[in-house]
Amino acid sequence: MSERETLIRFDRITKAFGDRTILDGVSFDVRRGEVFFVIGASGVGKSVTIKHLVGLLRPDSGDVWFDGQEVSRLSEEAFFPVRKRVAMVFQYATLFDSMTCLENIALPLEKHRGLTRDDALLEARRLLDRVHLGKFGERFPAELGDGMKKRVAIARALTVNPEVILFDEPTTSLDPVSARRVDTLIRELSDTLGVTAIVVSHDLTSIFGIADRIVMLYRGKVRTIGDRDHFRHTEDGVVRQFVGGLADGPMEFG
Repeated sequence: MSERETLIRFDRITKAFGDRTILDGVSFDVRRGEVFFVIGASGVGKSVTIKHLVGLLRPDSGDVWFDGQEVSRLSEEAFFPVRKRVAMVFQYATLFDSMTCLENIALPLEKHRGLTRDDALLEARRLLDRVHLGKFGERFPAELGDGMKKRVAIARALTVNPEVILFDEPTTSLDPVSARRVDTLIRELSDTLGVTAIVVSHDLTSIFGIADRIVMLYRGKVRTIGDRDHFRHTEDGVVRQFVGGLADGPMEFG
């Protein structure tokens, strides 16, 4: 991958909940247009980290930079423009069960972009086509598998024309085929629309299938950062244990 400009920077982020420090001086950059993975053991602070970018959490210390602006200390009102540029797809699809897929996607188009009902439904169908679910628009979420629900949620995230999408464990609980379809879609959004994707995951197939670069968090700090080849050939025992899925090794838990 050719060198790209830095779009997002987490600079010495520290975050504690009570007496437990989750992030202890975490720093890394994300480049414009790349698929960037945040990995590590459960509870290491992967989701905590990315939530700072959209103001769902605020750091105890450190700075979060987005496109040259420090955003971690913005007021709620000042965060609105950031949230229009940065969408988030949560681990669970959180669709409205009483609405069809089209209606789920049309709702934010009406509420936030001011489209008429007819125009919102037309745009919603285009977005469903973008995630390869155009013929399922009249289905209700309960009629879909988890992988398809996740793709509908991605289509809904696209309603704000985001520059960045944060994916929180997008393939967790999905069967292997559905997981790979979600992977392919994330990669496609980056390659065709220029979307910057930050993906929180411990799915090794996803990580080594679509990531441009990867950061591993361990015990509150950045353990290592690099591309897929860096992680495949590292001599770091902790990283080798994680990417190898090995029960025995130097990793400490808790």
